[in-house]
This record gives sequence, structure tokens and C-alpha cells, in this order.
Amino acid sequence: MAERLAGQGISRWIWGLVLGLLLLRTVVLAATPPHPSAGDPALLLSEASGSLPISLEGYLVADPSPIGPGSSPGSAGDQACRALLELPRGRTELRFRLCPELQQGWQVRATGALKRPQSSPHPLLAAPAERLARQGAFSQLQVEQLQVLGRPATPIADLRRRMAATLLEQAGAARGGVLAALVLGSAVVPVPMDVRDAFRVAGLSHALAASGFHLSVLLGAVMPLGRRLARPLRLALAFGAMGLFVLLAGPQPSVLRAVLMGAIALGILEGGWRAKPIGILIASVVALLLVVPGWLMDVGFQLSVMATAGLMVSARPLEQALADRLPAVAPGWFAGALAVPLAASLWTLPLQLLHFGVVPSYAVPANLVVTPLLTPITLGAMALACLAVLVPPLVPLLCGPVAWLCGLLLAVVRWFAGLPMAQWQLGKASPALVLLFALALGALVLPDLAPRWRRLGLALLALVMALHLGWLGSDRLLMVHQGRLDLLVARHQGRGALVSLQGDGFSCQAAQNLAKGLGVQRLDWSLVLDPLPPSNPDCWHQNTALLLTSGEGSRPLEPGETLASPGLAARAVAIDSRGVELQVGRAHWLLLPDRQALWSWRDQHDPQDVLAAGTDQPQARPDWDGVWLGFRPRPREREWLERELLQRHGAKQVWLSGDRPVHWPSPWAASGASGSLEAGLA
Repeated sequence: MAERLAGQGISRWIWGLVLGLLLLRTVVLAATPPHPSAGDPALLLSEASGSLPISLEGYLVADPSPIGPGSSPGSAGDQACRALLELPRGRTELRFRLCPELQQGWQVRATGALKRPQSSPHPLLAAPAERLARQGAFSQLQVEQLQVLGRPATPIADLRRRMAATLLEQAGAARGGVLAALVLGSAVVPVPMDVRDAFRVAGLSHALAASGFHLSVLLGAVMPLGRRLARPLRLALAFGAMGLFVLLAGPQPSVLRAVLMGAIALGILEGGWRAKPIGILIASVVALLLVVPGWLMDVGFQLSVMATAGLMVSARPLEQALADRLPAVAPGWFAGALAVPLAASLWTLPLQLLHFGVVPSYAVPANLVVTPLLTPITLGAMALACLAVLVPPLVPLLCGPVAWLCGLLLAVVRWFAGLPMAQWQLGKASPALVLLFALALGALVLPDLAPRWRRLGLALLALVMALHLGWLGSDRLLMVHQGRLDLLVARHQGRGALVSLQGDGFSCQAAQNLAKGLGVQRLDWSLVLDPLPPSNPDCWHQNTALLLTSGEGSRPLEPGETLASPGLAARAVAIDSRGVELQVGRAHWLLLPDRQALWSWRDQHDPQDVLAAGTDQPQARPDWDGVWLGFRPRPREREWLERELLQRHGAKQVWLSGDRPVHWPSPWAASGASGSLEAGLA
């Protein structure tokens, strides 16, 4: 017996070692930056060249999706759009100024200018390069001419379009889009952007993404039909339902994870064996990552796995703890209903902070309220989708009640999304801090841990909060540059202010994303130095308490005028100039967007004057802490700047937007063609 137990122990160690090596290989492969394979058109582009005229032939991976605010997948029309093209070797993204009528699977020849996609200038800003790399594409083709070479049959894609089109036609854009997403997933159906945003802010994005919930609803409806059938027929019915789910929703990582878990669990149960749910989850995840290691970096996959693990590990202990502490008047089912969204939210909280820096404040109560609605609506949507294919005339007769319930769901979601502080903007935390937070949270939510581990978790949680709050409250200046985009975000004691050189929609969206990622709930003020008024002023007003822009024939700030909030202030430096003196706490920076600003400041401004905090009165000028230049100075201008600002007035840093010659020493620093610079301010 002892020898048998020893043998089992050695076997466990061997299997553990093998599993550890497999996981290590997966992590290494997932963390390796993707690169184009041999024959990819991106290899034809040199680092120096801007674009290359070329003609490419291939098959469309998906239907074109519109580009721009408010766009939604699956529509086409008089707006720009993009589509991924599968080539004999590699992939590229086609971009159209006017979206043509194209469909997934069509063979096309596209002629135009091939270029590299823009990379992100800052980790808080999304960019085409990172998005396309996750899809295996490393180039973009601005299409000038397009020829359709073939229209092969695409029965699965046609089935999806037919289902989605019927639901949209019968229930409208908002309700029909939600119903279609409950069947097919929001990745392949058109859901209006305002509806997506409402679900995201309310903490209900998972309801629109094809996942384990939708599969459980489908199996819950199908399995009772096969209860009296023989085991082979019962298994065939269940596996057929799961296969149909994959075909309709597409082979997304979270979908395949749910289906693989369901298949393993079903096989174990039908075979009369026993297994722990967490073991099934681990086996499914390891199997998928061995096939596609890159899915480890997929945010949706990470959230799906962690939410499922939370339900398996912590839902029951949380239910018991809540049942012991809730008042006696609470119904018996309430503890269980509350424990499910609470467990999923706690386990996904570190990922929320790592990837988004935003936590939906009402996610738990919102899930508690909408869960009773989601199951009947999902079942109704699936039934309507089947009728759209099998018996279309019945759809209008049965759509009314389901659409009404969906309208009620939308009203509830929008109500939660409209509550004050619906999103708690904590700012994106560093990976190291998130890891510490996850360890602290694990010590608190994992069952059967000794009290000393819970005390250690509380201490670690307090440390993490102190470090993150210290980072949020520090004085910092961030400059982001890409093409014509130049943004400077100043932070002081948890508040922020913005200076932007452009007033276009792209700059506004980038400013919003930066503020959100930095944990700034609402900017104190935004100064837009664009000579033209903003193209979309509503966008700028959404995220700032005070917006100052150019009017017709007037500048945002005239000499002597001050834009200020406690600890944050801006003042024009000269007539006929976009130059600005920026104060962040005790630090003073000189912002010179162009050469005219430099000349005007040099010729008209007295360097001994400086903006007094919170007033429009000058005071004795301390040394400059830093200077930002939106251009590369000429040799004589550089000599003057070094003499006046670096040597005479002690500027510690000089930032440039764009590339810096290699021989320029510190304190000169440059963002590069697409990059950022950040400094902590004493």
C-alpha cells in the first residue's frame, strides 16, 4: 500500500511538472510579439517608405465594418469601412473611403497604397497596429480600385445575416440588435453604439457577448427534449446544439472555452464518472491555449475564464456567508442570486483595472435585476432566430412579447448606466500592482483559508490602495504625439487639465481615453489651441467642466487672461502666439507649439514674469521646470534655448514632438513619430 501511495505521489509530481512546462511554453509564446510570416505583404514595406502601390488578391474574412463614431458591424453605406483580407500568405486590412457591397468569403482583387498601420503612441490609446496584430495582419491597403473575382457560397454567414436581418426588421435597431446579439454575439451583429455603451457602463457587456451563459440557456432548452432518448441520441442532440452554437457565434475564444467545458462535463456525466468543475475549466483552458497560445492575451478570454472560475470557487461560500448575515426578512433565494454576480465581479476586478482602469459601480445590482429577464429573452430570441429560417411568417406574430421584454431590459440597463458615478474611474494600474491586488483579493475570497492569510490579504490590500492612491494624487505631466495629434495632460492631486493643439474628433476621443485611463473622472478644464473651432464640441464637453476654444477670429487665450483651477493654470505668453505657460502644482512649464510661438515668446515676453497660482497677476519668475516644443528647433534656435532656458533659467527637461537627432544629449527628449513622454513633478 505504501509503495502504491508513493507511486501515486510521484505520478502527480510528473504530471504537475509536465503541465507546468506546457503552461510556461504557452506564456512564452503568448508574450512573444507577433510578427509577419514569410510572404506577408508587410515585409515589402521598408521602415523608411510611407506606402507602396500594389495589387492583392484574397478572400474576405468577414463582412466590412464601418469606421468612425457610432458605427456598428454589419452595415455599409456612404461612409468609410474596413475589411480583413486573407491572402495566400498573410493578411492585410482593406480600407475603403466609401463602403462597397461586399460579403464574407468573396474573392476580390484590391489595388491601392499599402502601408504600415499606426502604432499606439501610449498604452492607454488603442491603435490599428495592435488590433490587427491580434488578427494576424501587419499592413493596411487604402483601396483605389476593387474587382470582385468570385462569390462562393457561404451558407453559415448567410444564415447569420438572415437571422440578424429578421430580428432587426421586426424589433428595430436597438431591440433587434440586442436580440440578435443574444443569439449570435455582438461581434458579428450590428448593435447601436449607444446600446453597447449602456451595457458596458452598467457592467453587463457579457450579456451581449456569446459566452457560457448563452450556451447554458441553449442546452437547458435542448437537453430536456432528449431525456427519454438513448444515450447515443442524447449525446448527439447535445453535441449538435453545441456545434450549432459555435457555427452561429463563430470560433471566438470565449465561445470555444464554454463549448469545450460543456463537452467535457457532458462526457464525464454520461460516462458515470465524477470530476471537479474547476478541473474541467483548467483542462479546457490548457487545451485551447496549447492550440492557440495567443488567446492567453485576449481580454475577452481572460474575463470569461476568471468569471467562470469565480462562480465555481467562490459563489457557494459567498452564498453561505451572505445567508448568515442577511436580515431574516430577506427571501431565501436572495443570497444565492446575489452571490453569483458578486463572485464574478470580484474575480474579474483585477483584469478590469489592468485593461480598462474603470470599474462599473453598479455591476452587481444591475446583474441581479436583469438576470431574471435575460433567460426568457435569450430563449425567445433563439426561437425567433430559428423561425426566421424555418417559418418566417410566424416571426411577426411571436416577436411582440419578446421585443417588449427586450425593451424593458434596455430601459433597466439605461437606467443603471445613467446613475451618478456609474463608472468608477480608478485609472489603469501597473501589472505589478494588479498582481499584488489579485493576491490580496484571493486571500479574502478563496474559501477554507486560515485567518492569518485573510489578515495578510487585508494588509496587502491596504498597501495596494495606498500605492495606487499615491500615484493618482501625484503631480504629473503627460505628452502624447502622433502625426498631427499633440495632447498634454496635467494632473494635480487626482484632478486633471488638458491642452490640445487640435480640435478634431480623433483628438477628443484620444483625450477622453487618456483621462479615463489616468483615473480622472472629469477634467477641470480643456484648452484647445486649434485656430479653428472644434468639429464636434459636444465630444469635448462630455469630459471637461470648462472648455476654451478658438472662436471666429479670436484665440482661446489672450495675453493677460488666465484659465485656472486649484493647482492647475494656463496663461498665454505673447500676442499672435499659441504659446502657453502651464502651472501644475509648484511646477512651471513653457509650451511652445510652433516656431511662431518661440519667436513671439522670445521677442515679447519677459522671462522674469510668471503666472501666479489662481490669479491673473504676475509674480517673480522661478526657474522653468520644463519646456515642450511642438517642432524641431533649428541649430541657432537650439543654441538660444540652451542658453536662455537650460543654463540661465535652469529648465530640467526639454520635450520635442517627433524624432530627436541621435547626437542631442539629455535633457532633450523626444516622443518619436508616434510616442509619449511623461514626468513626475515635484
